[in-house]
Amino acid sequence: MRNHFFTFMGKVFENGHAEVAPTLKDFEECWYLPMFGVYHPKKPGQIRVVFDSSAKFQSVSLNDVLLTGPDLNNKLLGVLMRFRKDSVAFIADIQQMFHCFLVKEKDRNFLRFLWYRDNDPSKDVIEYRMRVHIFGNSPSPAVAIYGLKRSAQEGEAEYGSDVRQFVERDFYVDDCLKAMPSNETAINLLRRAQEILACSNLRLHKIASNSQELMEAFPSQDRCSDLRDLDLGTNSVPMQRSLGLLWNLKSDTFTFQASQEEKPFTRQGVLSTINSLYDPLGFAAPVTIQGKALLRDLTNETSDWDAPLPAEQRILWEEWKNSLTALSKLNVARFYAPVPSTEIQSQKLYIFSDASVKAIAAVAYIKTMDSKGQCHIGFVMGKTKLAPYPEHTVPRLELCAAVLAVEVAEFITSEIGIDLKDTEFYTDSKVYIYIYNETRRFYVYVNNRVLRIRRSVHPNQWHYVPTDQNPADHATRAVAADHLKNTTWLSGPKFLYNLKQTTTEAFELVGAESDVEIRPLGVYKVSTLHTTTSDSRLGSHRFQQFSTWSLVRAITCLTHITRSFRSMRTSSLNECKGWPHCTKVYAVSDLEHSRNKKPILERLRALPTKDQYIRTVY
Repeated sequence: MRNHFFTFMGKVFENGHAEVAPTLKDFEECWYLPMFGVYHPKKPGQIRVVFDSSAKFQSVSLNDVLLTGPDLNNKLLGVLMRFRKDSVAFIADIQQMFHCFLVKEKDRNFLRFLWYRDNDPSKDVIEYRMRVHIFGNSPSPAVAIYGLKRSAQEGEAEYGSDVRQFVERDFYVDDCLKAMPSNETAINLLRRAQEILACSNLRLHKIASNSQELMEAFPSQDRCSDLRDLDLGTNSVPMQRSLGLLWNLKSDTFTFQASQEEKPFTRQGVLSTINSLYDPLGFAAPVTIQGKALLRDLTNETSDWDAPLPAEQRILWEEWKNSLTALSKLNVARFYAPVPSTEIQSQKLYIFSDASVKAIAAVAYIKTMDSKGQCHIGFVMGKTKLAPYPEHTVPRLELCAAVLAVEVAEFITSEIGIDLKDTEFYTDSKVYIYIYNETRRFYVYVNNRVLRIRRSVHPNQWHYVPTDQNPADHATRAVAADHLKNTTWLSGPKFLYNLKQTTTEAFELVGAESDVEIRPLGVYKVSTLHTTTSDSRLGSHRFQQFSTWSLVRAITCLTHITRSFRSMRTSSLNECKGWPHCTKVYAVSDLEHSRNKKPILERLRALPTKDQYIRTVY
């Protein structure tokens, strides 16, 4: 670790990322950062030195006083969805992205640290300071992502708008994932991206692709470290990680690798095991939902994170945990359809929803028709949630599942980057009849969810499907890991291949009189309010309580303010510039002039009294 630490710091000084800190000037502030090394479990020989901006001194840390900046990052699910659009795919990342952006010199004293002079442990410890943004500073992600996108904007005119779109849409922090229809277009885009980013001191490297031709088009030093010395034509290609997903380059599929680390049978240990199975797109959702349900059942009796869980239920937990190893044999196609996007004629989105007393689920598929008239069904994403606790009625849970399906559809259409036709929704519950209803009223819970659905989609987009043909049913009942590949969860129902056009009739509510979610006729009343306004003009009877002398002084004051305001606009010599606070004594001539304003006084006295005014307003 000592050797790794000094090697890392040597590269920091060699690249000019740190400098010897100058002597502080009078009244100049500074901050010192502790530093420590961490290892990635997959990279035991490579250390990362972290400058701890969260370390507190007198209850304050550097991150406590820094603004984090806006969230400029793309959505992780959106990047992964777009990564599956085409046949030729590649991944890459930016080398030490945060260190590519300089910190203003006036702010560098807040990034001071202590280290050996000349990186030699035999010499004195002196003060250094970082010249670049560091990993762990709360503003660093916003600064780096803004700089990355700004570099693409400035080079758009020279390198093309498609490169700018690639940088702005297909990066998640410093990792990029992209799919293209052909090798030529992918190689051309990646080379121009390297050039446009190099202009801003950003190096795009660690390239990996399912295309051997694309890999051979770039020098070995630009490839992933485990691919540099391989003969891509003969050697087996190691597994790659794309934003946490295991990607098999040879078969172009995603797979899983369950953690075998033993965790204590506590609430914290069980949750850690469940979360160790990273599955953002929901490929294994019917398996993971069972683990979440077990966790909820196990933790009903205790809220302590480190307290042992009931021993009598440990057998169920051990069986589920051990079954996760079967997921290593599960392979999910990366692409939605095995044809280039240039050969696609049409694509349509289908979403299925289902609910049980245990969970609610929604799953989405894309139906692709190619130029040869062949149909392809691709799994897009699945999403599951535990049923709300305490338990609701099944119709309410089905309605919650329908809302989840609408939310999934909105997210997919906004992020996937495909021109999809009208989305169709399927459920094996008669709850879609609620969505069609326009004659009866529901209670608040059902009414709010029906309104949420109808706000986004038309009732004609909802259809009924038998339970045995609804793939979402697998997620609400849970499936063993070794049986998942034998279900329709990943492949979709067979009737989608033959489905051309679906028509749905407008159904009436069934058993409306006995349905507890429907308001009975005659029980509720609708009240309306009618408001009238009066156009009578306000008088000044309220001034009758004042004497004539008081009214004369008031008119004199208003006249004086008006004159002062006019003269202030034309002359800078006016002695009453602060006329709201003017205390100047009025002249006798001004008072006499106001006293003779009989028409004004008469109009003032014609206004209503205070009591009449209040009654008029109310």
